[in-house]
Amino acid sequence: MSYSDSDNAWRNDGGAHAYDPYLNPELFRGVATRRVFAFLIDMVVISVPVILGYLFIAVFGVVTLGIGWALFWLAWPASVVWAIVYYGACIGGPRSATIGMRVMDLELRTWYGAPGYFVLGATHAVLFWVTVSFLSPFVVLVGLFNGRRRLLHDFVLGTVLINNSVRAPVPQATRTY
Repeated sequence: MSYSDSDNAWRNDGGAHAYDPYLNPELFRGVATRRVFAFLIDMVVISVPVILGYLFIAVFGVVTLGIGWALFWLAWPASVVWAIVYYGACIGGPRSATIGMRVMDLELRTWYGAPGYFVLGATHAVLFWVTVSFLSPFVVLVGLFNGRRRLLHDFVLGTVLINNSVRAPVPQATRTY
């Protein structure tokens, strides 16, 4: 192994990453900012069904003269399950992105280039919420000091967010016969 090979191995954290910020900087341009807006969009998407569920339980409690309000104890666990299923299904889908990530033209990939899958998406969401709960400023600061703009939970899971528009092929014009 030559000196340059060992230098590349060190820069790539001991392995060959599919997305190198030095060879393809356009994949990571603006990812940190877009990621914030994608998160906010996803919070709206997750919150709407949760709020509707709470309103349903409130109205159901009025109709049943207070008996239906006993369902409020299910609302919080159902909200957590909904968020985990949302992230798992979206990241495990064909686009490897949540609705917010799609709007912001981002895509989640593994460090070796594979698309996301359900368990990875669900784990990504859980690990994000756990790290934000305990290490809030540190989680965001980590993303500012690495070339791939990865956050703390991205390092743990081996994931990376990239600009989808750069990676996606240009569609061909429709043929007219």
